[in-house]
Parts: sequence; structure tokens; C-alpha cells
Amino acid sequence: MNSAPRPNSIMQAAVFHGNDRITVERVAMPDVAPGEVLVRVSRTALCGSDFKLWHNGAQFTAGHEIFGVVEQPGHKLHGRRCAVYIPLHCGHCAACRRGDTQMCLEVSSLIGWNRPGGYAEYVPVPENCLLPVPDDIEDSLAPLLLDTIGTSGHAVRFVSRVVPPSEAGPVLVMGAGPVGLGVVLALRALGYDEVYVADPNAARLNIAQSFGAKAHPVGDTSRRFPLIMECSGAHAARNLGIELVLPRGALVLVGENAAPWVIEEGKVFRRKDFYMIRTFYFPVADFEPNVELLRRYKDEYRILVDGEFGLSDLPENFARFAKGELIKPVLALD
Repeated sequence: MNSAPRPNSIMQAAVFHGNDRITVERVAMPDVAPGEVLVRVSRTALCGSDFKLWHNGAQFTAGHEIFGVVEQPGHKLHGRRCAVYIPLHCGHCAACRRGDTQMCLEVSSLIGWNRPGGYAEYVPVPENCLLPVPDDIEDSLAPLLLDTIGTSGHAVRFVSRVVPPSEAGPVLVMGAGPVGLGVVLALRALGYDEVYVADPNAARLNIAQSFGAKAHPVGDTSRRFPLIMECSGAHAARNLGIELVLPRGALVLVGENAAPWVIEEGKVFRRKDFYMIRTFYFPVADFEPNVELLRRYKDEYRILVDGEFGLSDLPENFARFAKGELIKPVLALD
């Protein structure tokens, strides 16, 4: 089935050169290996984790929050709208059998990082990374099912086993970017009633408050929390979280940071029992619950998608995104 003729031999794709420079160029269509299908990209949401590629350059086409249409004649999903699950996974190792497909022990490769991604017209996708999207989910919201909803929803579900809603009390979310705001909605959905958010950006803090959260001053140490969701990735915020988490509480590291983190192992760190939890992406089995989260809070998630543009306008809008002028802009290719 993978030998079907491709739509063209040339496509357009964004090239990340490094030094904050992106160009849109004509490149060869990607090869489609056995067990893969070709996806025509419809939407790819921009993500802050791509800043490191913007700064340093990328070997492969970037973009990992991808939604598109399968273009593989003869395949059972030909013509279907699908989101793209970025971690490649074998399906048979101990982690995959347990359901932890995002932590496959045999394959360590991410679409948009170690192989071509979605800032392009087409992307090759392994068959087991295709997530069919129901027709009631509009194209521009579909990419949110991945990082914004998937990563945040998994983080909240994972920690709920350690600090369940019935025992949580107030929860602090540090950072009101797309994932932090997604965490606010996931907390609400799972029954955490008292949610505080700290973020220096007044506009993003206002959105968090419109989602039902309360403002917490950035850097304030006057209050402790049994559950802290650290979504900024900032090292200072992580160390502050260690200070603010109550004994027997949990600090969940959701945000990412490419730089090495040195924990400040002072007496606050040494003299209490607490959980420090790292979560990554989400298992495939979470996709249906993620769809339900999107259905439940569609109006709220629509607020996050505050820009939509074509491939030729990606360089300008990526720079705006990097400056914090946009929350969750989306590249639209149809």
C-alpha cells in the first residue's frame, strides 16, 4: 500500500536554520517507509519547545502538534482526518504492553524532532501514530488534542493517584501558557475545585481566571500547597515549587527546559517528605478522554487559538509567538 504514487515530487516546508531564522522552501516530498502513510497537513500548532530549534537549527522539518488527512490510497484510513501521535512506539515492549506508549523502551524517536514534522505540506506517519479525529472537532482545535490537552490531561490524571481531588485542597499551577491553561481545565474536569495560577503575563493570568482559577502572586511564599503543577519549565519556578509544596504533597514537573537543572538542596528540600513527579506527553489510550475534554471546554480552548496563518507567514508569526504576543497560533494549510 505504501507504493501508491505521491501527490507531487516537491512540496513546501519550513526550514529552521538557527539564529532565529526560518525560511519556507521547496523540498523533496518525504519518503514513506513500510508501515507508514502519507498525511496531508491541515493544521500544525506552534509550540514553545520548538524555540530551541529556532535558536539552534533543525536537522529535520520541525512541528509536532499535527493534524491532517491521510492520503494513502488503499489504506483503511485513506481520507480520514487524523491527529499525529508524535512518539514512535513498538507496541510490544513492556512499556507499550502496559499502555505507556509515550515511553516505549525499544524506539526513541519523536515526529518533528528526530524525523520530519508538520511545518510542511506533507508528513510521513507510522500507522500506529494515527489518531482519527471525530467530525465534530473543528480543524483548528484538533491539534490541541496533543500537547495542550494531552500533555496537561495526562499530568493531572497521573498525579490524581497520589493527591486525589478529595484530599487536594488548593492547587497551584505555575505558568499560564497553553499547557498550564490546559492543566487548569483538566483539574476542573477531574474535580479539583480550588485552583490558583501564578504567571507574570497579565493577559494569560486573566484567561486563567476566566477558566475559574484564582490569581496567586508570582514568587509569593506566604502559602503552601499540597499539589503544585509546574508548567513553565523555569528552573527558578521549579525550586520555588520545592519550597512551596507541603509535606506529603506533590510537585509535578510538566514544563520543559533544555538547560541542566541544579536542585537547590537546602534544608527545605532535605527536611520533608514530598513527591516530585515528572510526566511526559500522554499514552495512546488517553486520546478518547482528551477528545471528551475538548468537547466539554470547546469555548475555553477556542480562546487559546489566537492566530491562524499560511506557511509563507510562519517566520513572522513564529517570531511573534516567541515574543509572547500569541498564545497558541496555528499553521493552516488549507
